Amino acid sequence: MTTVKIIAMAGSLREGSYNKLLAKIAAEAARKAGADVNYIDLKEYPMPIYDQDDEDKNGLPENAKKLKELFMQSHGLIIASPEYNSSISAVLKNTIDWLSRQAGDAKALAAFDGKVAGLLSASPSGFGGVRGLSSLRSILGNIKVTVLPDQVTVSQAFDAFDEEGMLKDAGKLKLVSAVGVKVFEFSKRLNS
Repeated sequence: MTTVKIIAMAGSLREGSYNKLLAKIAAEAARKAGADVNYIDLKEYPMPIYDQDDEDKNGLPENAKKLKELFMQSHGLIIASPEYNSSISAVLKNTIDWLSRQAGDAKALAAFDGKVAGLLSASPSGFGGVRGLSSLRSILGNIKVTVLPDQVTVSQAFDAFDEEGMLKDAGKLKLVSAVGVKVFEFSKRLNS
């Protein structure tokens, strides 16, 4: 069996992002279960807004090529997505748009086809980002990603984490960790 490789990331650029904390918690659980986890901070991969004229003229930006290669080598995704106006963030959508493009020998959607994804969201609101996850679930399902039915949202995120970035609520911590483990387990089954 090939080592299961998982990418964990948040759809947020903010340094103190609650969603980055969630992604790291689930990533650590997947790592402890046996996955090779690569945590990606999208702030380190800036890309222009997707524009087909730009793509036709210049091809994929270097950071899109780098990310696409990492995604193509992975089996699973852990995505913690903030909710922006009842949807996903522009940086997350832009990343998906660029990575879904054909590049070289890699067909369109090759970076996503056959991947397993676990979804998380943290929000200061009482809804915990659940509306944004509906949008993300729809997008990922349409680009050939198997999205696990279990998802976890954390409401009142400004008070949900301790100083070390760990969830205070033990039950919520267990649920977030379980998402990371399930991404590993399903990815392992699909690739064995």
